[in-house]
Amino acid sequence: MKYMIMLYGSQQDYDILSGKPGDQQPWRDEDVAAMHAFMEKWNNDLVESGEFVDAQGLSAPVHARRIELRDGVPVVTDGPYPETQEVLAGYTIVECDSFDRATEIAARLAGTPHPKDTELAHQWYVDVRPIMEGFGDLEA
Repeated sequence: MKYMIMLYGSQQDYDILSGKPGDQQPWRDEDVAAMHAFMEKWNNDLVESGEFVDAQGLSAPVHARRIELRDGVPVVTDGPYPETQEVLAGYTIVECDSFDRATEIAARLAGTPHPKDTELAHQWYVDVRPIMEGFGDLEA
């Protein structure tokens, strides 16, 4: 079965990682490198175990567009959206034997390094969801 592991972030997170000034100190180059090295190892471990399917990071929310219907007409709004604090920052798709295994893989992300002298901008979490393979998967 395939599972999607979804990682979340905010515009503030993207700004901190890219070194833009704001409410919190930007990450030092070595902190960003440590995070990238951790993620690279996490992905490589999945490739080696044969469980890796795909992974992609998404651009900052400032580059997003939201399309919604209003009175039957599509309305486009450029991001970021003030009412939305967190957005999908990236995902990894794994193929493994069970939901428990997918959860175990995702839980390893709790060890993602961040600067010791900074606080996270929001509570850390990831979501894990089975990928539907047919309409029968719509049932709860």
